[in-house]
Amino acid sequence: MWLTLPVLAAATGSASATAKPSVLEPVVEKSASDSTEAKVAAAVAEAMPRVPAPTEIAPPPPPNFVVDPKVHPLPTAPDVTPAESWHKEARGLLNLGASLTEREDFIAAEIAFRQIMNNRNYATSDLGDALLGLARMHRKQSAYTKAAAVYEKFLKLYPDDARVPDALLELGRSQRAMGAYRSAINRFYNVINSTLKLPPESYEHYQLLAKTAQFEIAETHYETGNFAESAKFYDRLRLLDLAPEDRARAHFKSGCSLLNGGEAEKGAAKLAEYIDQWPQDVNVPEARYLLARTLRQLGRAEEALNITLALLRTESGNATTDPKGWAYWQRRTGNQLANDFFQNGDTLSAVAIYEGLARLSDNITWRLPIVYQTGLCYERLRQNDRASQAYRDIVDTVTHPKGKEAMQAELTELAKMAEWRIGQLEWSQKTESKLNRFFSATTPSPARPAPVPVPPSTHDSDASPAATPRSL
Repeated sequence: MWLTLPVLAAATGSASATAKPSVLEPVVEKSASDSTEAKVAAAVAEAMPRVPAPTEIAPPPPPNFVVDPKVHPLPTAPDVTPAESWHKEARGLLNLGASLTEREDFIAAEIAFRQIMNNRNYATSDLGDALLGLARMHRKQSAYTKAAAVYEKFLKLYPDDARVPDALLELGRSQRAMGAYRSAINRFYNVINSTLKLPPESYEHYQLLAKTAQFEIAETHYETGNFAESAKFYDRLRLLDLAPEDRARAHFKSGCSLLNGGEAEKGAAKLAEYIDQWPQDVNVPEARYLLARTLRQLGRAEEALNITLALLRTESGNATTDPKGWAYWQRRTGNQLANDFFQNGDTLSAVAIYEGLARLSDNITWRLPIVYQTGLCYERLRQNDRASQAYRDIVDTVTHPKGKEAMQAELTELAKMAEWRIGQLEWSQKTESKLNRFFSATTPSPARPAPVPVPPSTHDSDASPAATPRSL
């Protein structure tokens, strides 16, 4: 019989079948969930592992018929136990949650992880993975309070899990981001202590965790302003068998800790040592900036100038890891040091840095303000021709048709200022020329100097004193 009871009841006009749909028609239900949950449900269905369909069952044989197994094979159940099926389903949800986290679809990711946590049919390891996945999602979302709560729950439910050191490390980072620095340091020390209890086969991974925890302790001391302690920890890290980039970072942060702690001489020496040992590290441009500024404060202006010029001569292409970072520190170092030299009257050093800055980029929004500063330096040095040429370069660039297309409001004002200074220079030169001609025509020739008195000779018999010269 192909029709179900509800369909037969509807055909006979029975009132009891009016509320049930037919199995031959699609069932449409109104869902109370929002569009996000519907999207997650669709994604879950898509990510759900496919269970193989059972073998098609042959129609029943007629009565008194002997079944031949070769002709009519008996149906076989799939070789998947219920536990394996739940585990595969959990893996699909975990992968879905991780993917949604990477796409920053945090609401949908949390729904996927909580589907595992709310179903006790999943294995214990799957529930632990769901907790860790949810905590990572909260950290990526910058919801550090929620992340810390989830990590605490994992540590309480699974105290003997092999992933406890990793969870402690992430919990410490979350607490530090929340401002709970003392608790964070305690968690990092717990990481070091927990790695001592782990089996030998996991030694390499957990040794790396212990080193990372020491690094995080130094970083936490640095963030709290305890620079004396952070300098000690960074120096200890340099002695460990770390990756080269980690050792370089520890060396750099050690110098920064000394500078921030008020030990300028030791900090400058540490940064100079770091630059010599790790010339291609990503933090070298910032180290040059800090070193140049510190040397200037210590009164070692020539060394500061040499550090700055060396940074400006360094091509950003040499730093393949972060060329934009190199360009940023080149400009910041050059601007600050050049302005400092100019304000303190060291114009020759200032103009040398400004000329190096102007060569960093052909972009007129960067180059023209630097050229204007160069013109001011030449004015102060009484090199009016070179100053006028610098100002003329600005005016010609802004008024050129190509310059007008990319011209901005500040460049227009800069060109007006340059034109005004050109007029001032021309007026100053004309006035100075007239004054020179005037004073050269009216100034009398200098009077003949009076004779210089000769001291008495040692051969003078009476040793009479020399006559006192008359007053003029």
